[in-house]
Amino acid sequence: MFDPSNPTASKKSRFQPLSRDGLVDRVANLLAEAIMAGRIRPGAPLSESAIARDMGVSRAPVREAARLLESSGLVEYRTNRGFFVQSVSSAALDNLYEFRIVIERAAIARLVATGAEETLPLLRGQLSELYRVADAGEDMVCQVEADMHFHRLICQGSGNPRFLTVFDQIANETKLGLILIGRLYDDAHRMAETHEPIIDAIAAGDTDAAVDAIDYHIGTARTLVCQQFRLLEDKSAP
Repeated sequence: MFDPSNPTASKKSRFQPLSRDGLVDRVANLLAEAIMAGRIRPGAPLSESAIARDMGVSRAPVREAARLLESSGLVEYRTNRGFFVQSVSSAALDNLYEFRIVIERAAIARLVATGAEETLPLLRGQLSELYRVADAGEDMVCQVEADMHFHRLICQGSGNPRFLTVFDQIANETKLGLILIGRLYDDAHRMAETHEPIIDAIAAGDTDAAVDAIDYHIGTARTLVCQQFRLLEDKSAP
């Protein structure tokens, strides 16, 4: 098992060697997956030399990959110390959700105003996926991925590429916060159910109702996530 306090201690490689094609992106994806899966914990250092050795690459693409993850909020650079997995706090998550509300309110309003005929079937399909994940008893990682893809479809369908760009920039940080708390609702089906009013409002072509639905949906998640994370902070406090 990987020990964040001693990243070189593993007896076997955590990553398979990579070829050169699309190297930086693939290194970044593998590091993001390891962080999301909890194999590298928040606050842990990212040893460029150890990761490069495990993947069979030089340190340069590892450094570039870390900078990519820094822009998505998963990694932070500390002067003279290197890259570390981003530490998560309830205050940071609260700020993140406040920002998400601003972006997604605007995105859903534009989606309804410009027509959601192409996006609605995709959203309904993703709602079915949320229920499938719940029925199958999938872990929190799968639940969060399904949830975030639903919201990404709204930004994508808005027709404003800036909404999608910003959403993608904050998606991993949002996922990490959700995964760390381990569970949002006692019943996994509840996560799926909370998306239904959003689809109903979009289908009705009611911009105000759609904005209210997304505001309530993300606002409720904001409250639950921050409350649960504060409990984790209280438990870990000395």
